[in-house]
Amino acid sequence: MNTNPAPNDPAPMEPTTSEGAPTPPPSFVKLAMRNMVRKGRQSLFHFGLTAFGFIGFILVVACLGRPTLPQ
Repeated sequence: MNTNPAPNDPAPMEPTTSEGAPTPPPSFVKLAMRNMVRKGRQSLFHFGLTAFGFIGFILVVACLGRPTLPQ
């Protein structure tokens, strides 16, 4: 499903405040959250991969950096 406007459509009007000034564009965080909600399953899958990779990396570094104790 394509939500982008077609090239022949007129440009969408920018929302304005009550004073008539254009509103600022949404922040990157707001855009990222909107995208995450729209693509929920893919976002959760990527989050899981990232979490698994990070925990694996921390465990490998912990194993390699383990101090040797004298016996």
